[in-house]
Amino acid sequence: MTTLIFDIIGMTGVVMILVVYSLVQLDRMDVKSLLYSLVNALGAIFILISLTVSFNMASFVIEIAWLMISLFGIFQAIKKSRS
Repeated sequence: MTTLIFDIIGMTGVVMILVVYSLVQLDRMDVKSLLYSLVNALGAIFILISLTVSFNMASFVIEIAWLMISLFGIFQAIKKSRS
């Protein structure tokens, strides 16, 4: 795979995170929804994939944190939907 493919994957992740955050700010999405956390987790994973080609420690740390927080949100949303 070329670097361009990894850049596209990473930028897709960035767009995903920015879109759902924008939807929250526009009151079009709830931060506690399963979809919000799923899109954030997937976006973080895409960015982490892009970092395998061009590593940056600060970006890696923030994306790991973003992923962990999103996973927590996913579990919370699933738990809430079951009750």
